[in-house]
Amino acid sequence: MIGHLKGIIIHKNPPEILLQANGVGYEVILPLTCFGDIGDNHTELEIYIHTLVREDLIQLYGFSTLEQRSLFRELIKVNGIGAKMGITILSSMSVEEFYHYVNSKDTVALTKLPGVGKKTAERLLLDMYDRLKNVNITSSHSHVDTSISQREKNHIQQAISALVSLGYKLNDAEKLLESIPNKELPVAELIREALKMIR
Repeated sequence: MIGHLKGIIIHKNPPEILLQANGVGYEVILPLTCFGDIGDNHTELEIYIHTLVREDLIQLYGFSTLEQRSLFRELIKVNGIGAKMGITILSSMSVEEFYHYVNSKDTVALTKLPGVGKKTAERLLLDMYDRLKNVNITSSHSHVDTSISQREKNHIQQAISALVSLGYKLNDAEKLLESIPNKELPVAELIREALKMIR
């Protein structure tokens, strides 16, 4: 199984990147929050990988930290929570935030996630309360600010595309991004700010 990759970013199209490592191009799906931690095209990237293997599919999921990957692996063990939902959760909140919501049994915060209803939120709280003991949350992961004014428009378009891929309507995504004062933020920060408004 592939557990780690180090290579050059060939293309970014949130939530997916094409990463070239040792002459091979790997398609990797990342949580949207990770896009603030990675560089632009043709820059080097080192990420942790979870390899999902099924009869008709081999899919790679990438993470900036081991904590993110550990939480993802625990999430997909929950009945009814697949890889797509796991990525959606990690795209909408940090490991620390999810840990806080589960420990405080905050179903309201979880139901605001795309595709998570009351029953799913209750199942997450029930199943993840004990599972989170397996997730080490000791380090606070800071985002690298790569904002450059001339990339503002591109960042906004990437953020809109990412929100739409999470299940939000195009018009709603555009309105959310328009209401953010600082549009020069990195893509992941723009997405985070937009999701805060939804909550």
